[in-house]
Amino acid sequence: MPPSGGADRRQFYINGQWREAVDPELFTIAEAATERPLGVAAMGGPSEIDEAVLAARAALDNGPWGRSTPHERAETMRRFADSLERRGESTARLVSQQNGMIRPLSIISNAAAPVAVLRSMAELAEARTFETRRPSKKGHTIVRQEPVGVVGAIVAWNYPQLLAMAKIAPALAAGCTIVLKPAPETALDAYVLGEAAEDAGLPPGVLNIVAGGVRAGEALVAHPGVDKIAFTGSTAAGQAIGEAAGRSLKRVSLELGGKSAAVVLPDADLDVFARSLDDAVFKNGGQTCTTNSRILVPHGRSQEVLDVLAAYVDDLAMGDPLDDAVTLGPMVSDRHRERVRNYIRLGESEGFQLVRGGAEPPDGLTQGWFVSPTIFGGVDNNSRLAQEEIFGPVISVIPYGSEDEAVRIANDTVFGLGGVVFTEDHEHGLDIASRIRSGTMGINYFSMDMGSPFGGVKHSGIGREFGPEALDYYLEYRSIYV
Repeated sequence: MPPSGGADRRQFYINGQWREAVDPELFTIAEAATERPLGVAAMGGPSEIDEAVLAARAALDNGPWGRSTPHERAETMRRFADSLERRGESTARLVSQQNGMIRPLSIISNAAAPVAVLRSMAELAEARTFETRRPSKKGHTIVRQEPVGVVGAIVAWNYPQLLAMAKIAPALAAGCTIVLKPAPETALDAYVLGEAAEDAGLPPGVLNIVAGGVRAGEALVAHPGVDKIAFTGSTAAGQAIGEAAGRSLKRVSLELGGKSAAVVLPDADLDVFARSLDDAVFKNGGQTCTTNSRILVPHGRSQEVLDVLAAYVDDLAMGDPLDDAVTLGPMVSDRHRERVRNYIRLGESEGFQLVRGGAEPPDGLTQGWFVSPTIFGGVDNNSRLAQEEIFGPVISVIPYGSEDEAVRIANDTVFGLGGVVFTEDHEHGLDIASRIRSGTMGINYFSMDMGSPFGGVKHSGIGREFGPEALDYYLEYRSIYV
């Protein structure tokens, strides 16, 4: 176990041991709601990544994990889930302090959901047939599904525990070993995974954790001992990772950005629309890749929708995310807050209707990285405000004249991750949803189902996470002719 020292994490979890950083770069993590220092984390570089990959490679090629049965892996995964569950409350709190996620959402996303994903993948591992026999002209062919190898998992800061487990769980179920590189902004909670893995008896080298920045990420992607990269983050970073991984023909799964559209059809029930806003639009303060930040409305109902949005924003309670009365927390960092505020300034300079919010800090919140939830009306879909991912509580309301135009506007983006159609006619809603090119869609609400595949098209990514389909991305097929 790592030595106690408040929230500080000055060690890496490599080969089942807590390793002291050698001449480390230290990253100070501040509490998003107060700006006060929360803890210090050591940032790894190429040497730590190399050590972690070698440990993962040895565990796969020479250790018991590489020869384990699906049942043995499932039993280990269940112990891992139990160990994580015991730490859930404190882990969720730590994530909220780091990235500003309100506590009720953090309990779900960083405590309950990762455990559920791990247990679900354990069941899938036991239920799956990893070897079949097929008749051939000269005898038969054995078709085996084997682990893809060593997985480099690189995750973002917005849902750190869930994003990590979306990669760790299918990798373990497939029999892979993992090197996890968490984001610096949420490095403190990442090592809880190492503590839980240690308690659960994962063999040394099966899960390795090295927090770090760009240097560590580049080293992991380029390492010849890594067989697959699984990444969640920005589209720009994903493009760079895809290009670098392609040079060594590594497999990649990329879950990237979005600019999703909520299409309000003329017959939509606006009470239903209003009830969806927590999940579909303002979840985690807009720091969610599936945020429906473009709201497409019929010209004749534009003011109604703006009124609903304004009333919703007026009722939001901003403040400390650990206060259960708070419904909107701060941004993850000062740098990210300024990025979001610059987009608000851009919208103001382009002359769009400012319905609520603005670039000025929210009233009464002089500390913390808070952004006023902002609604712009009459937005041009060709504008940067409507085309670029903002990753904050900034909404563009875009009017349309016909349903065909609404579909065209919804598809007029380089992204394709989420979306929702609001209508009282479900069959018609399904028809409209089928015309929108997106990896996921909702009818009258948007909430991820972790039993089904999730991912994007176009610049929103490659591959799928969650559900039985996620396991496919961590397996290779081998044919043996007998």
